[in-house]
Amino acid sequence: MTQHSHFMRWTSRMVILSMLAMGLPLQPAFASIVETDQAVSHEMAGQDRAKINAFIDRKDVLAQLQKEGVTAGEAKARVNALTDEETHKIAGKLDQLPAGGDGVLEVLLTIFIILLITDILGFTKVFPFTRSVR
Repeated sequence: MTQHSHFMRWTSRMVILSMLAMGLPLQPAFASIVETDQAVSHEMAGQDRAKINAFIDRKDVLAQLQKEGVTAGEAKARVNALTDEETHKIAGKLDQLPAGGDGVLEVLLTIFIILLITDILGFTKVFPFTRSVR
């Protein structure tokens, strides 16, 4: 009879713990429908980021970035931090460039300005000259 009483004691403890655990505050899970536009937009942003990163990997672009004091890794990290809209805008400018590479300076200037603005706002720390002395 002691084994039966031991089993009942163990079972009652587990039931008590289960009941107590049910009262714990849990975060409810919410599901919503993802619209096709949102899914396509997110996928396009990934393709745009890949296009910008491929542009950054070009030798002439890398040379210009290094001339401005930005490494390829820092530039790619900044591209990954851009919103989908900003990514689409920059990739659109890349598509408008002539095939010969004219206009590379304008795209680099655009990327530099975006990096500079996000650095000033404190989202990133790429340029040392934007840091405040505290």
